[in-house]
Amino acid sequence: MLMGQTLVFDADDTLWENNVLFERVIDGFLNWVSTPEERSRNRTLLDEIEAKNAVTLGYGAEMFRQSLADCLEEVTGRTPTAEDRARIEELLAPLTNRGIELIEGVEEVLPVLVGRHDLLLLTKGNPAEQQLKVDASRIAHHFRSIHIVAEKNVDTYRQLVAELGLDPERTWMIGNSPKSDILPALRAGLKAVYIPHEHTWVLEHEVFRPEEATLALGRFAELLEHF
Repeated sequence: MLMGQTLVFDADDTLWENNVLFERVIDGFLNWVSTPEERSRNRTLLDEIEAKNAVTLGYGAEMFRQSLADCLEEVTGRTPTAEDRARIEELLAPLTNRGIELIEGVEEVLPVLVGRHDLLLLTKGNPAEQQLKVDASRIAHHFRSIHIVAEKNVDTYRQLVAELGLDPERTWMIGNSPKSDILPALRAGLKAVYIPHEHTWVLEHEVFRPEEATLALGRFAELLEHF
């Protein structure tokens, strides 16, 4: 078992449930705007719209709201009405008015790890929105510092190392996203722990083999077997 490491945790879908809530909204949206035959095509269209909007609007509920409206306009061929937008808000309500559901094992594991290692939190998205989730999680006190960034890429990890004076050989990124957590951290010279989540957002997928990570685990609680 390793001791005295720096463990950098992703938040959404690593520490708490996130994308499954978006998926429930998408399910309701597609039920509304699609026939059974159109459903797959419209889901692909929504994914494409989200990827495009993320470039200018970033990540989070506001980008998602705009993407639903844009997709509705594309599907129907008309500008969404006030009634349409009210329906979108109704669909979004469980997402925007939610509490935080911690991933199984997080509440028990973090208090143990904080006694053995230096814990950091690194999450991307809208700063205000992500901070609300951090506050609602009631686990922020376990982390030496919390970093909310617009994107998680190689430069992000290099900047974090430089800013905090971290030793890359003793620094581990822990997350569920190959695109944001694992591959860029490895390319920046850090180590990485991959904990897959069945509802990882499609835009976080990237060609990746679990064995590429320094360590691949089946569930969060297994961290205690290694750290």
